[in-house]
Amino acid sequence: MAKMIHICSQRVLPADLMRFQTTVRSGGRTRAVSPIGKFWMNGSTLRVRFMGGTAAQQAKVKEQAGWWTPHANLRFDFNNAPDAEIRIAFDPADGAWSYVGTDNRGIPLDQPTMNLGFMNGGTTAHEFGHAIGLAHEHQNPAGGMAWNESAVIRDLSGPPNNWTEAQIRHNVLNKYRVDQVNGTAFDPDSIMLYFFPGSWVQSGVGTHANEVLSAMDKAFIASARAYPKAAPTIVDAKEILVGATRRTAAAIGKAGEEDLFKFRVKTGGPHIIDTRGPTDVVMKLFGPDSPTALIAEDDDSGVDTNASIRADLVPGLYHAQVRHYNKASGMGNYTVKARRV
Repeated sequence: MAKMIHICSQRVLPADLMRFQTTVRSGGRTRAVSPIGKFWMNGSTLRVRFMGGTAAQQAKVKEQAGWWTPHANLRFDFNNAPDAEIRIAFDPADGAWSYVGTDNRGIPLDQPTMNLGFMNGGTTAHEFGHAIGLAHEHQNPAGGMAWNESAVIRDLSGPPNNWTEAQIRHNVLNKYRVDQVNGTAFDPDSIMLYFFPGSWVQSGVGTHANEVLSAMDKAFIASARAYPKAAPTIVDAKEILVGATRRTAAAIGKAGEEDLFKFRVKTGGPHIIDTRGPTDVVMKLFGPDSPTALIAEDDDSGVDTNASIRADLVPGLYHAQVRHYNKASGMGNYTVKARRV
């Protein structure tokens, strides 16, 4: 291999390991590489804690994380909180990697959720793309990359990556299933795509290094499928009362819209939050007292295509986020209710 290639390792939680598998795209909607269920609540503030690093390294992190914020309805607060959502180490022996989106909240607080063992080019912005819910562009099911597997495995088995074949398949060769991701067509200019030499692909034509956000990166992260600036944020959440006699009427009035609700649990115990009506919706539940702590997500556990989440809740403030299953064109009326059972 003529060039030493640094590639980040995309971290996933154990429960997701068996869901990530090779697929061949068939006819139907083109989707990209934001795994379903990994986005933070729109308008969230994500706190960042440095677990080491020089002043120059930390400054570079702040700079490249800031590449996303003009486009995404998110804010980064570099306050070094012990329970920060994003915790960054700088171990040069551990490569570059990050957990994806809300998976970060499932990592013990004494462990990093991101490592920046190398920071060349746009690596830091790439890792923050993972942290806000994006996956590798080359694993886009619409990517059409036909790998020369023996060459990829040979080269990545050695330095600087020194990966096992399983790691290579997870981070490079495997694609997401079409039903696992949302987004756009394959973007050869995406910050989420690494340089790959021509020897790694059957066509002999590799990819180029992308060191800045592409036009599609910016458009997608600002779209209704990600973190739109115009969408309701946490402060706009509609309050519902636990155990209210009447259900709260709501509607997805335009494609891509996400409705936000908040409710306060005064007495801990088992609760159900569900929707009713003719509209196929998906619901996420966050809390307590944290709009970034994802408790659960549900699609069709309720009546017909409605969402229903049952969870043991402690006293505190909770947020429920509701969207149509079909973000591209879905609209319709529904009702929502929270109750103790």
